[in-house]
Amino acid sequence: MKIGALFISEDKSVLDAMKQIDATANQMLLVVENNKLKAIITDGDIRRHLLREGKLEDRVSAIANYQPRFIYEQDKDKAQELMKKWSILSLPIVNESLEIQSIAFLKDYEIGRNLSLNVPVVIMAGGLGTRLYPYTRILPKPLIPIGEIPITEHIINHFKKYQCNEFHFIVNHKKNMIKAYYSEVEKDYTLEFHNEEIQLGTGGGLCLLKDKLTSTFFLTNCDILIRANYKEIYDFHKQNGNMITMVAAYKHLTIPYGIINMIGNGEIASMIEKPEYSFLTNTGFYVVESEVINRLEENTPIGFTDIIEQQKSLGEKIGVFPVSERCWLDMGQLEELERMRKELEI
Repeated sequence: MKIGALFISEDKSVLDAMKQIDATANQMLLVVENNKLKAIITDGDIRRHLLREGKLEDRVSAIANYQPRFIYEQDKDKAQELMKKWSILSLPIVNESLEIQSIAFLKDYEIGRNLSLNVPVVIMAGGLGTRLYPYTRILPKPLIPIGEIPITEHIINHFKKYQCNEFHFIVNHKKNMIKAYYSEVEKDYTLEFHNEEIQLGTGGGLCLLKDKLTSTFFLTNCDILIRANYKEIYDFHKQNGNMITMVAAYKHLTIPYGIINMIGNGEIASMIEKPEYSFLTNTGFYVVESEVINRLEENTPIGFTDIIEQQKSLGEKIGVFPVSERCWLDMGQLEELERMRKELEI
């Protein structure tokens, strides 16, 4: 990738920056003018802007950091040391005129950064997986392979990077196959299965964890993978005093047709050629307080979004942690399954 792919002008929109960060997958862009460094914008800057109810149409100049860290070319040998000291992932290298020469990226950036969470993880693994038929006619959805291991092992491995070592599977459909597979897996974590006797929806199975979880936990569907900083998500949840925090991804869709709006007598009111829409969508990944479990009725089917509505009606705070579309891999549909395999470079 050429360095120019990480340049953006300050008159571009936040949406433009979000799309460019997604395309380059480097979590940051350099705001430049005549190849000179003016500012830096990161995915975190965009997230904070949106949480403040900022608009995607706002200019990059409204949220960029105009006092960025950088080093001069003669000091570039110190780049790795300085990035660790400053807890940043990238560092522009400039000449005496502030013209950008290159960008250094921190290697092994986990070193020295406290990513330890040790938080329980609940994986909803009891669904029928009808959208993945005919795969799920043979295998339960939690065992659909992405490369050499099933999707649920990818999920576990991501959590283990944050020292999360306690996992709970809520199972129903083909549960014995799931249990048999994991009985053969060499594990350095604990895994407990909780059996649904009937289908309890995307949230009802949590009632099986009453008296088993007494602290904050992560909850995830078994067919998605979130590639974000789980500690940032957890800290956001705690700092805001949320009962539930939903991780939501921004989606950008372009309708490949002209959209026609009519008035009552059959006349054209307006036409929009290939409109673009941006919106937040639920990824199926949450941070949840254990009080939510204690309020559930026993063996009563309910969706987790209905649980959210119940908690809101009780006056509880529900938060949203936005991530980019690239952070969310969803294999719930066949076309998305192939994208996940490609994204994970399998």
